[in-house]
Formats: sequence, C-alpha cells, structure tokens
Amino acid sequence: MSAVRRTAATRVTRLAAKASPYHRAVMLYEAPNNSEAGPSTPASRHPSRVKRETTATPSLNDDDAKEEYPATESKMSRKKTKVEEVVDATVTKNVPGAKSRPPKKPNAIPQSLKVPHPAPTKWKETYDIIKEMRSGIVAPVDTMGCDQAQLKEQEPKNQRYATLVSLMLSSQTKDEVTDAAIGKLRSALGGSLSVEGVLAADDATISEAIAKVGFWRRKTQYIKQTARRLHDDFESDVPKTVDELCSLPGVGPKMAFLALHVAWKLNLGIGVDVHVHRITNRLGWHERPTKNPEETRLNLQSWLPKDLHGEINHMLVGFGQKICLPVGPKCSECTLSSVGLCPSAQNGKTSKSAIRRRTPIVGIKEDSGPKVEIEIETPENSNILR
Repeated sequence: MSAVRRTAATRVTRLAAKASPYHRAVMLYEAPNNSEAGPSTPASRHPSRVKRETTATPSLNDDDAKEEYPATESKMSRKKTKVEEVVDATVTKNVPGAKSRPPKKPNAIPQSLKVPHPAPTKWKETYDIIKEMRSGIVAPVDTMGCDQAQLKEQEPKNQRYATLVSLMLSSQTKDEVTDAAIGKLRSALGGSLSVEGVLAADDATISEAIAKVGFWRRKTQYIKQTARRLHDDFESDVPKTVDELCSLPGVGPKMAFLALHVAWKLNLGIGVDVHVHRITNRLGWHERPTKNPEETRLNLQSWLPKDLHGEINHMLVGFGQKICLPVGPKCSECTLSSVGLCPSAQNGKTSKSAIRRRTPIVGIKEDSGPKVEIEIETPENSNILR
C-alpha cells in the first residue's frame, strides 16, 4: 500500500462517529485530540470542515444546552427543519378553524376596448328581426336555463347560489341535462340547494347527482371548493363583482356576467357563450372574425347599447338552439335569409366550404403513355362531372 493510501486510511479510521444530539438520523464525526493522533498524523487540509467539541455534548432534552451550542447543528438537520416547517404549515392550513392564507388577488377582467369596435351596418334591423322570431319560439333555455334554477328556492341567498351552481354545471352541457342535474342535487341535499348543504355533503353524493353533466368529476371539485370560498370569504352568498366571481373555481366571465344579471339584476356586461359567439360571427358583426367568446364580448360591449346587454344572451341562445344550429342551420326557416341580412345564409345551396371539401368522382392523370379518348353517350350520365 502506498504512503498516500495508508495515510488516508489511517485518517478515516481514527475519526470517531456518534449520533447527533439534535437529530438521530445525523451522524457526527469527531476528530481525535492531538495527543491521540500522534506525530505521524498529517494536519487536516481543510480544518474548517471538521467540527471539534471541547466540552461535553448536551443531551437531547437539554433545551438550554441546545441554545448554547447552535454551531454544532448540521446542515442536514437545518434542511430537515425547513421541510418540517412546510409540512406543519400545510397541516395547519387543513385543520378546521385554522386561519388560511388569503387567496391570491384575481386578475381584473377587461371591461372595454381601447379602440371601440364600429357598429355593423343594419345591426338594429337584424336584431329586431331575431327578437321577433324568438317571440314565437320556445327554446330549452326558456324553460330550463339558469334563471329557472332559483324558482324552487325560498331564501334569497339560496336563489342566488342555485343560479351560480346551474351556470357552473351548464358548461359544455345541454340545458335539459343541467336542469335535471340541479333537481337531483337539490333532492340529494334535502330539498334545498345551499352553501351549507354542499359543505355538509360528501363528494360521492354530489358526483352521483351531477353524473350526467360534462366533466362531472371536475365540477364536483369546483362546487365543493366554491362553496368553501363563499362560506369563508363572502358570508355564504354570491359575490357582486365580476372579478370576485371569476376568482371562484370553475367560474369564467360568461358565468360571472350572467350570474350578476340573473342573481343580482346588475347589468355590468354581456354573457357570451358559444351560441352568441357563433351567431354574431355568422352575421358578420365583427370586422375580423373573433377567435374566442372574450373577443366577441368586448366587441359587442363597445357598440351595442347597454340596455340590450342583459337580453342578448337569452335571445341568441334560444335562436341558436332552434334555428341557427351549429351544424345544419335552418336557413330556410330564418327571416334573415329571405331578406338578405345574413351573409352566411345558404338558401338551400351548397355552401362554399362544402364545395371546397368535395372530391372529384373521376380523375384523369396525364402521363407519358398513349392517350385514350372515352366518349359516353348515355344521357343519364351526361351530368356526372358537373
């Protein structure tokens, strides 16, 4: 064995190991005294890394001694202490009655455009015709919309809360399914839809009641979390501002504006859903087609008179459910199509998009081979390539 290896081995074997008095999982290595090391022991290259104790080590339960020797605490034990503090904070946060950290301030919902969108030509004439058509149509939103959920509640707070829950369940779900889910949830909670009833119920009860709506697992969590926020921060009532509503789990701008319209009778903006977004783009009410409902909302709010903000959603949703369908709109039954006010009307003809998707029935590919001419004399097949 070389001199270097023999010296290193000797140095390691002479270190005394013992458990740390502050944490049992930490081992401390103590260097021997100079008298024990002998003259042949080389000096430590990094003496600052070796911690020597010149006095007796305090016991684990000696609090005074712990404060007297703070330098003997290892880095590993300090890291452990920080982790334990995080765990303790998390446990404390979940303890009933413990004060939780205040929620993060929500981002403000934009209310207007810097440059207002110009009002479309003949929009008022178009609007009045749609409103007249809607007066003779009974759509699902008229009998099973979010404004119907409050009618079976007696307490004003419960009426407002039922409206909010209905809006939360209506996302990517038909009104018929949402209305049935609200009825089942009310029955499961004892006949009334309230914040306290939701908090007292377990997740399985809520999930079973709303199992037919889209994304019911996620909405179960949203309903429970929202009920907790309403109880802790809003006295078990629905907030009266858009920003506060949008800070609730599972609540977006569309739901917030509609909740304010229905629950509080506050006209603070337009609730734009997929129907309003689709129909206003089909009507050409945007200089450039909008990419999402929020762009549509800001455009509409910049030029549509404010007294119409509260009714346009309900009017266009019913119109979209019965006439201006997402697929196969009934243009032949729409007055706008006959008077030329809808640029997207098909009038029984094949739409341009369908023509672009059409593939040729017969294709002739030219190549270097001999050309063959084919003549079809049958009258029935004379229009086959048209």
